[in-house]
Amino acid sequence: MQRNPEELYELGPAAPDIADAPMLHYLEGFIDAGNAGRLLAEHLLSTLPHETVARFDADRLVDYRSRRPLMIYDNSHWESYDAPELALHLLRDQNDRPFLLLTGPEPDHEWKLFTDAVLDLTGRLGVGLAVGFLGIPAGMPHTRPLGVIAHGTRDDLISAHQRLPSRIQLPGSAAALLELRLGETARDALGFAVQVPHYLAQAVYPPAALALLGSVVTATGLGLPDEELREASDRTNEAIERQVAESAEVAELVRALEQQYDTAAETNGAPGAGLLGEGESMPTADELAAQFERFLAENQGRIDPPGPRTTEGPDT
Repeated sequence: MQRNPEELYELGPAAPDIADAPMLHYLEGFIDAGNAGRLLAEHLLSTLPHETVARFDADRLVDYRSRRPLMIYDNSHWESYDAPELALHLLRDQNDRPFLLLTGPEPDHEWKLFTDAVLDLTGRLGVGLAVGFLGIPAGMPHTRPLGVIAHGTRDDLISAHQRLPSRIQLPGSAAALLELRLGETARDALGFAVQVPHYLAQAVYPPAALALLGSVVTATGLGLPDEELREASDRTNEAIERQVAESAEVAELVRALEQQYDTAAETNGAPGAGLLGEGESMPTADELAAQFERFLAENQGRIDPPGPRTTEGPDT
């Protein structure tokens, strides 16, 4: 039986007039080193005016037993339930230009129907360029500029960005499938993957979100604020440098990665090029993780996401 994609989402009563507005998208659940994509999505929602224009049926798309929603128990009763929300938001940039942000948990079920629904919804709204973003672990040091790899439905969309000139097989994601389907229907879409030092892949790493923000601005021309991400990045880098200074072994590993990065940049002619694979002379992720285990454990709360700093926690 043919299923109707419109049954998977609910559009608000007044569809906005946003012809050709770009749509950003980040679905949480796939790889996202440094929490880069999540940080950027949260940053945009927390710093720009927005409203929800459509919601998807989370009960059909999310496996609750795999990703159990949080609930609050207070003394003698259940107080609240944090229901998952997969929604399309309308935001306005600093120049009052409209754009959309699709965000929420990556669907566990019905990927075909979900991507059909997104294509249907964005077609009804007249959405323009679609842009996805996330973080990927890479064999590079935190002391060098983060590379951002681009992919898209047309070569000219990514001509100004670094690309990965390889043919590889990877686990799929709903976001990647959405980009594929958009291309098959002759609609413009691209995605950005920021390279995060793999010893920081499990941490909250604002510099990666800041790098993604720059790529999104370049691709869309949107005027997006970056002050809070820059401040969070500075605090993060300061915390990392303190930890590196306390360990000669860690400092040596970072220097080895710096040498490999610089050599690769000279050889390939682009910063960060050739660093997705691990060469024989580069420390493995397990070796780096062992050295940075204490760092990650102690600084998970210190390397804070963008936004006002709280007065509670390890820094006080």
